Amino acid sequence: VELKEEDMEPDQFTLYPAFPNPFNPVTTLRYNLPEDGMVNITIYDMMGRIVKNLLNDQQTRGYRSVKWDATDDTGGRVSSGLYLYTIQAGQFNQTKKVVFLK
Repeated sequence: VELKEEDMEPDQFTLYPAFPNPFNPVTTLRYNLPEDGMVNITIYDMMGRIVKNLLNDQQTRGYRSVKWDATDDTGGRVSSGLYLYTIQAGQFNQTKKVVFLK
């Protein structure tokens, strides 16, 4: 069986559940990019406040992941609880939940 490079590239945007979830001390957020573009991944608390901007960068298409170590934008450890993570890439926008346990 021969696999061509284009067969291994994603054909749609996908944001996967965080793993592990719940987590301590680190979780991985995985996503698919079917086209090159600007990608923004942000962590929010349940009040809608930005906790951490994980990624704001130009990326090429493919299978991607980013790790969150339960710190905020100042480097401080966040409290145990439920958080939202959002990916924005072109017209694609999706949000999922993750739980941090100390």
